[in-house]
Amino acid sequence: MKGLYLQKGTGLFLLNFLIGCKESIRYGYICASILISQIMRKVQLLLLCLLVSVAAFAAEKVIKLPKPNMNRSGSVMNALSERHSTREYAAKALTSADLSDLLWAANGVNRPADGKRTAPSAMNKQDVDVYVVLPQGTYLYDAKAHQLNLVAEGDHRDAVAGGQAFVKTAPVSLLLVSDLSRLGDAKNTHTQLMGAVDAGIVSQNISIFCAAANLATVPRASMDTAKLKSVLKLKESQLALMNHPVGYYK
Repeated sequence: MKGLYLQKGTGLFLLNFLIGCKESIRYGYICASILISQIMRKVQLLLLCLLVSVAAFAAEKVIKLPKPNMNRSGSVMNALSERHSTREYAAKALTSADLSDLLWAANGVNRPADGKRTAPSAMNKQDVDVYVVLPQGTYLYDAKAHQLNLVAEGDHRDAVAGGQAFVKTAPVSLLLVSDLSRLGDAKNTHTQLMGAVDAGIVSQNISIFCAAANLATVPRASMDTAKLKSVLKLKESQLALMNHPVGYYK
């Protein structure tokens, strides 16, 4: 009888033990499920934050510019009097209004009926393209649509600087590229001179506008042309001739 009681007691003990293990496993499973769920929620939140951050810093494909202000104050004579080169700039980004007016003055369309520009060009071939180099990317100014079209993502101001560090402190640089194929034989010396003259006219427009608008700039020919050619995928007929870092006075 004593052996029978011992067997029954052992059996009950094992049964209770197994039931306890089952409950422990069930409880552990529930805890693990809750923990995994919390971790997944945190991972999802982290991924969402990363996506928002990437979206915030990614370069827009197209930047629509506001309509240029034709009634902006400032006289030509005063602008010529105030024109000077400046190599120090505030870090503040140009407003969309200032950037819009700057690009229109540089080489915008001032006669929409026939698409003619603020800057004259040889035979009206309009060979000079203005690239806008911003911290988030480099854009091509579309004068007809008055907008910026993304050409290359990333900050390429160092290529415009060409070893001169002050250029990288400007919030924007305008790169003037002449497409000589629009003028004729790109290898012809006279064609190349015409392209250089046309770029010089656009450069002067930039300088005069900056003087009138109280913006700081300096016309430059120094730059890493090989790097710019690669980044912007320029053709052999496209020559990067001049650039203008532009910003507010420091």
